[in-house]
Amino acid sequence: MDFLVIGSSIAFIAYMLATLAILSRLFHPKGPNLSQVLVLAIIAVTAHTFNDAQLFFNQDIINFSLPNVISLVSLVITIAISLIALRVKVNLLLPVIYGFAGIWQLVMIFIPKTESIPLLAEKIILVGHISLALIAYCILIIATLYAFQVAYINLKLKNKNLTAVVHLPPLMQVEKQLFTILIIGTLCLFASQLIGLLFLDGFWAKENLHKTVLSLIALAIYIIILAGHFQQGWRGHRVLLLTIVASTLLTLSYFGSRFVKEFMLS
Repeated sequence: MDFLVIGSSIAFIAYMLATLAILSRLFHPKGPNLSQVLVLAIIAVTAHTFNDAQLFFNQDIINFSLPNVISLVSLVITIAISLIALRVKVNLLLPVIYGFAGIWQLVMIFIPKTESIPLLAEKIILVGHISLALIAYCILIIATLYAFQVAYINLKLKNKNLTAVVHLPPLMQVEKQLFTILIIGTLCLFASQLIGLLFLDGFWAKENLHKTVLSLIALAIYIIILAGHFQQGWRGHRVLLLTIVASTLLTLSYFGSRFVKEFMLS
């Protein structure tokens, strides 16, 4: 009996049911049934966590293959947004993250196991660098989702379409949360790059150069966004556009070459 297939199937079904529960009542006068959604999310996240624990930890190694990393990133983002949903209305974000997490759990069933160089658990500095990088990536992707929500609310308010935003938090509240998340994510990304620069011999190696350069460019853009907001009052579509650019560069840095290496050239 393949417990990974069973776990992925349970996670996929629960994620999809949670997504449908939100979308079916997204514009309902009373909004989605959050209790029902979160119960389904808890089932999905539990199965998802069980799967990732089996995928990552095998004897004395940590397996950082690309599918595993994507699964872990989606899990962290899902848990974070679900916890935020307990206090803040994030109805636009929940179906996106639940839908993606569910689809990826389904994909994991059919992806052939890829051989990757395992990361030995005793390499503490490298583990710290990778962990901080993944945390930063998760936080900054959440910030990108928030930027979309800010742009959506702002557009609907300009068009005086109050019905579309009645079940969403106030614009200023979401915008404040966006920049708080951006600050935290940027600090984590900076710490990750600093550890790599100071302690990792292969940080500027030829095979890692594109990752390093793209990550540093993304970091610079995030810093520019924050400086522009707090010094020049940047907000709205300019922040959204720059956030998308930075997140795209960070995604290419983290996953671009690994996708080519593990799938296209395997």
